[in-house]
Amino acid sequence: MIHQFQSLLHSIRPVDMSLGSSVQARLDDLTKPRGSLGRLEEILMKYAIATGTADPVLLRKKVFCFAADHGVAAEGVSAFPAEVTPQMVYNMLGGGAAINVLSRHAGADLEVVDMGVNHDFAAHPMLRICKVRHGSSNMALGPAMSVEEALLAVMTGASIAIEAREQGYHLLATGELGIANTTPATALYSALLGLPVEEITGRGTGLDDRGLRHKVDVIKRAIVVNRGNTSTPFETLAALGGFEIAGICGFILGAASVGTPVVVDGFISSSAAVAAMKLSGRVSDYLFFSHLSNEQGHRAVMRSLGAVPILDLDLRLGEGTGAALAMQVVEASVKIYREMATFSSASVSGKNS
Repeated sequence: MIHQFQSLLHSIRPVDMSLGSSVQARLDDLTKPRGSLGRLEEILMKYAIATGTADPVLLRKKVFCFAADHGVAAEGVSAFPAEVTPQMVYNMLGGGAAINVLSRHAGADLEVVDMGVNHDFAAHPMLRICKVRHGSSNMALGPAMSVEEALLAVMTGASIAIEAREQGYHLLATGELGIANTTPATALYSALLGLPVEEITGRGTGLDDRGLRHKVDVIKRAIVVNRGNTSTPFETLAALGGFEIAGICGFILGAASVGTPVVVDGFISSSAAVAAMKLSGRVSDYLFFSHLSNEQGHRAVMRSLGAVPILDLDLRLGEGTGAALAMQVVEASVKIYREMATFSSASVSGKNS
């Protein structure tokens, strides 16, 4: 499988920046003052270049919510018990979660991907069962995943994104579900970006001050315990990540390999994006960071990446909720570009020279 992984990385090509001049010419010909639609124009430009055409379309959208359990939950780093993970999967399958509402609102399809939930689900049309194991190991005691397990999770995620492209989806989004997963995400940020644990550790599902201090201690211990297993970005992902995070990392790599843009959700999904960017610097050209999470540390992460998320609504739910909302902004930018009249066609006088 290592050879397929290497081939995946090699297949991610740099975007064709020369398309920018054609895209900009049409943007400037739209019946408005140049640049007056602000970031919508920037978003459209990035979308067009990522898709490799000056005539981009966006008709089909899909959100993938990757779910898994985490062994580090045994350390008491979450205000909710681990059994909430499968319970919330059932809630999603029943249509009752926030991501169900927001994906419907966005006109996006939704699929839940079981990467490692500690529960055996029956078949369901909204559920894809790709379980690597029934939850990761406790990263405070050793690696969360073996390198082989992480590789399987990454390649599974990649295959899902490539399949979605083959099915005709133009824009994809990531979501996640897993009790205690802000802990591995924070550890990954610290290890991959060199950010101080205290600065980026948040309360997750609602820890009190004592719980927050304990969470910081657990993350620091995990980083120290796994020091010998983090010499490369991939080893770091295996040691400090989780099955859903590794799946999302692969999903992003797979989407980039077939030129499909991805809207990345908040704190957890962004950690998978950071891992993907460390594995291939080219993937950033295919990514939209959906929103600035209310989770402590996300602002520092975005600043470290030089990224400006599309929205800032104090969201911290996960599931893909911020991504589903931001998808609509990306879609709006494409509709403006494709449907708005131009000075050339509308008999409207342009700006005096």
